Amino acid sequence: GIEVFKQEKYYLLKKNVKIISDDFELTADFVKAYFEKDLYDITRIDSKGSVNLQAIQKNIKASGNKIDFFIKNEKIEITGKKSLLVTDKIEMRSDDIIKVNNSTGQFTIQGPNSKLINNEVNISSFFIKGQFIESEKENQVEKLFLEDNTQVNIKTNTLDMYALKANYDKKNNIIELFDKVRILSDNETIEGDYAKINTLNESYKVTSKKSDRVKVLLNNIDD
Repeated sequence: GIEVFKQEKYYLLKKNVKIISDDFELTADFVKAYFEKDLYDITRIDSKGSVNLQAIQKNIKASGNKIDFFIKNEKIEITGKKSLLVTDKIEMRSDDIIKVNNSTGQFTIQGPNSKLINNEVNISSFFIKGQFIESEKENQVEKLFLEDNTQVNIKTNTLDMYALKANYDKKNNIIELFDKVRILSDNETIEGDYAKINTLNESYKVTSKKSDRVKVLLNNIDD
């Protein structure tokens, strides 16, 4: 069914909703659509119940229990278990909330099983905040702040890094790890309180508040 509220400038769509336009396609159980001039001039879609969204021009795919999509200012908020957002070669996952503002490049991923994945790195953390920049080929993550009371994990092709907090700065090609730091590389494990990693060559330095807190573990490999 459909209910139109012209004065308030929104309408309700219920049961097996499917919206197809030049800019996006959406399916859901319930949709509240806001408009400006007429029913086709949609500015915002608040949808619930097994929501799937594909924004064609922005190359965005999203799914979740609830999706709030602001079309003109390019903001999207996904909530619920198994929330998913895929844009270009960046994948975001969470069992709570994902927020992205495409106009500013800012994003937040928060809650259990929160992840940020691309071709180069796999990140797991309860809280992920960052910013991406648009390029001709694909969106690139420019800055990141990660925090988890239990464990932040950053995994590349050659390094497996753990800490409670982490920063990433693409401009300076640096990852910083804070508190309960552990870096696994080949057959080596290094532990300390702070680490600084050069992302270009993946060289790193680990320090500690007390010099005797830095540990290096070597694993034996049989020929």
